[in-house]
Amino acid sequence: MMNWRKPIIFALLTATGSKIPLILKEIERINNSSKKEIEEYQKNKLERILLHAWRNVPYYTKVLTKAKVVVEGKVFLENFDKIPILTKDIIRKEGKNLYSKDYKTRGFYENTSGGSTGEPVRFIQDKEYDEWNNSTKIYFLKKIGKDLGEKEIKLWGSDRDIIKGNLTFKDRGINFLYNRKFFNCYNLTEEKMIDLVKLNNSFKPTSYLAYVDGVFEFAKYCYKYNIALIRPKFIITTIGPLYESNRKIIEKVFGCKTYNQYGSRETGAISVEWKNKELNVFFWKQLIELMGKSKEKKIVITSLDNYSMPLIRYNINDVATIGTLSYFIGKTKSYLTMGQVVGRTLGFFKMRDGTLKHTHFIVQQLFFKNWVKKFQIIQKDYDLILIKLVGTKNNNMGEIERTIKLLMGQKCKIKWQFVNKINPTKSGKYLYTVSEL
Repeated sequence: MMNWRKPIIFALLTATGSKIPLILKEIERINNSSKKEIEEYQKNKLERILLHAWRNVPYYTKVLTKAKVVVEGKVFLENFDKIPILTKDIIRKEGKNLYSKDYKTRGFYENTSGGSTGEPVRFIQDKEYDEWNNSTKIYFLKKIGKDLGEKEIKLWGSDRDIIKGNLTFKDRGINFLYNRKFFNCYNLTEEKMIDLVKLNNSFKPTSYLAYVDGVFEFAKYCYKYNIALIRPKFIITTIGPLYESNRKIIEKVFGCKTYNQYGSRETGAISVEWKNKELNVFFWKQLIELMGKSKEKKIVITSLDNYSMPLIRYNINDVATIGTLSYFIGKTKSYLTMGQVVGRTLGFFKMRDGTLKHTHFIVQQLFFKNWVKKFQIIQKDYDLILIKLVGTKNNNMGEIERTIKLLMGQKCKIKWQFVNKINPTKSGKYLYTVSEL
């Protein structure tokens, strides 16, 4: 059947002035270039954003001058390793000193960090960042086997679906145009599992883009009841690590390859499996450093496209094993591949009737709150949730409780515990959410 959606999507992108069609051509060109050309390309993008940050961002004017990375308007990449690591505490302290002077002209918008640290911070992104991020997603999906406009089930989380009861008209229009069926995995009852089986077998998707916890629980359900699924070409999992034991069950049930994709709110899509089991870094939109002496290295990211708020040598608070492909920028090793990303865990809370409630919905209620420094959410019992919080009391706590009860039920009791610190597990990993059931 002819894919009529793709030319319409590209026509609309072009008509609205989007750079996505041009960016896709650039990504295709550079990704098929030699290793030397790839290195030169990344260095050039790095130099451009460093020079912009030095000229326009108060924090980096001082930092890059002191590190002698930029001297009299000239970039010296051999000193890149002297730039201090950017942390969430620095972002909180510096605030708008990290914004570019021209950010209001760049189509900026506000976002907040996710991941697994329990320390959300506010930051801004812009139109150019967004176009590179969306182009990257379109590109790697095509490389794996799904073109624009081909059928996709997005097994995702929707706050609006829980709070308002439905998606917006705009969201439904975009899903129709992109031939995408959205399925909310925040609330996985047995009835919802059956609905997803019916959707899969009637819609016959080319691919899934899925919360790893959601698709794993669905696969376990189908495996338990020996349910046959019409197989898609592949599944992309994200919002957490894809463990090999889980991958085996997902692939057995769906009968197709399952690929791990790693990203973050701060920098968007970062890497994906497609050439091998390693995570192939999207080098055209960020530089990755893996730091530390242990086997699991700290991930430090420099975003190459967010000119409104450059994140240079940003500690994202995730860890990964090293990949096999890298090169040196001065004394700095830029990794083009990574091993497994570990320590990013969300998962489900359990209800007495066996229903699973994805904790990402609850976690997001504590984002964009300047009175929250760090938190951990613990399910103590079916109807009892404890929120450990490093921060201060606030009038918004009641509204957060009411919103959580929309997911967990009105009988759910929510207790707050204010603490000075929240410790990681014995392995050193931080858990956003914990179920003690």
